[in-house]
Amino acid sequence: MTASQPMPQVSLYHAAGCHLCERALAQVRALQEELGFELDEVAIDGSPELEARYRELIPVVELDGELVFTYYVHEDALRRRLGNAQTRPVRPSL
Repeated sequence: MTASQPMPQVSLYHAAGCHLCERALAQVRALQEELGFELDEVAIDGSPELEARYRELIPVVELDGELVFTYYVHEDALRRRLGNAQTRPVRPSL
């Protein structure tokens, strides 16, 4: 990772009492330790907007703002996606 290349951002939307969310959080946290990326854990509980958007899909994983997984985290696929994100050339700002 170069100074000019931002670290990939993974967002995981979850809720209390969701066993799939607990599993996804554990998987993504372990991958973060292994691969090094920014992780934003977003609890949707209590937010009407987030509840409406994500409740039926959680856990939801986004990579750099793009939805990549719902319900389950596929570790090998996330590794590949993160590898692609880290080797993507940085476009200069206009």
